Amino acid sequence: MPAYDRSRLTPGIVHIGLGNFHRAHMAVYLDDLFALGEGMDWAIIGAGVRAPDARMRDALMAQDCLSTVIELDPAGKTARRIGAMVDFLPVSPDNAPLIAAMTRPEIRIVSLTVTEGGYFVDPATGQFDPTHPEIVADVHNPDSPATAFGAIVAALRARLAAGVVPFTVMSCDNLPGNGEVTRAAVIGLARLSDPALADWIAAHVAFPNGMVDRITPATGPRERAMAASFGLADDPVPVTCEPFRQWVLEDHFPAGRPPLEKVGVTFTPHVHAYEAMKIRILNGGHAIIAYPGGLMDIEFVHEAMAEPLIAGFLEKVEREEIIPIVPPVPGTDLNGYFALIRERFSNPEVADTERRLCLDGSNRQPKFIIPSIADNLAKGHLPRGLILESALWCRYCMGMSDQGRVIEPNDPNWDRLQATARAAASDPAVWLGMQDIYGALGRDAQVIACFSGFLADLGARGARAVLADYLRG
Repeated sequence: MPAYDRSRLTPGIVHIGLGNFHRAHMAVYLDDLFALGEGMDWAIIGAGVRAPDARMRDALMAQDCLSTVIELDPAGKTARRIGAMVDFLPVSPDNAPLIAAMTRPEIRIVSLTVTEGGYFVDPATGQFDPTHPEIVADVHNPDSPATAFGAIVAALRARLAAGVVPFTVMSCDNLPGNGEVTRAAVIGLARLSDPALADWIAAHVAFPNGMVDRITPATGPRERAMAASFGLADDPVPVTCEPFRQWVLEDHFPAGRPPLEKVGVTFTPHVHAYEAMKIRILNGGHAIIAYPGGLMDIEFVHEAMAEPLIAGFLEKVEREEIIPIVPPVPGTDLNGYFALIRERFSNPEVADTERRLCLDGSNRQPKFIIPSIADNLAKGHLPRGLILESALWCRYCMGMSDQGRVIEPNDPNWDRLQATARAAASDPAVWLGMQDIYGALGRDAQVIACFSGFLADLGARGARAVLADYLRG
């Protein structure tokens, strides 16, 4: 149980998106801080903006907002109850309880984990998309917005009217420049209905960039059984995670912040360097092992890492095409970082699934893989391994494994991806022609030729044979 008196906690943060990652990451750091007797006025009020969030609220409120976090160390599992959250707001279509909570003067940080695809970014431009239907709906209903960003704008409007200093908005999602992306969404939405408010937000509200890292598998029967083995059979939403965690933040919190440096958070102006390292090497690495594993009907990530063809593919692409184009990171050896990544991927206790890694490629590929292809091309190098990864993704989206097993929908845009992938079997350029994903890269003649060859070969001989040829050079 928490090693501190929870009755002493008072809220200073509203967090939107109480999924597994938040509860195994930010909430754990704060729990550690409170255990030191520090920052007791920075407890979390949880919130959600989607109807399914109500189920999480019901589960957590029934257990006094305690979360079970089980660390999956191969040397032995440990469980703890995290007590950093003190309330979970009712989930309402108009977000009235959320807006009211964010208006309270003691709330000095509003943080978010709303997934990589939840920031209304136009993939073709990389900019905020003001035409998205949910954004348009919020513009027409600024006092009863449905999105997290609409609620944030409404709360900032109320604080301005009341003369209350603005809170800091802190994204904890795995996005390049997550603070800048969040700033674009909040100011972009405000500008559509209240340009003066948008100008005030731009001048006075902080949006620090941050890099977050911890592998947290989805919760299912295995994880609930694990919680039961610790005597917590009544918890329907336990979280499992690897022992490793990392959080790197810009120190830009005008309204104050908890002293998280005392529990291992790195505050630095060089967040972008850490972020590029993590997104290219770790998240890119996840994609590299995901799609061949999916085509080979491999269920777990550690099993994929035990397959020499997949482990060899990861090693070759990382060493030859990713690590050489990652900018230096202060005090960090990139090869040592990759060695740690290999160890983390191979942890059998985590039992992360290949299907989870394959999820949402339409949002993840433009962030984790395609920039590395573009950077290699800019240096005059054709990155055949990364292009093969893209062909493997296309082949996966056709919806059938190499053994003939149906691959169930695994992307918000699955229907479109499947139709395009099947068309690409006879015309590979159709896949690369998805402008919102590949941009100008899809028109590069070298890329088209290399991709076309790999895709045809995957269709004819399967992932095993193609990977074996690639590794032989």
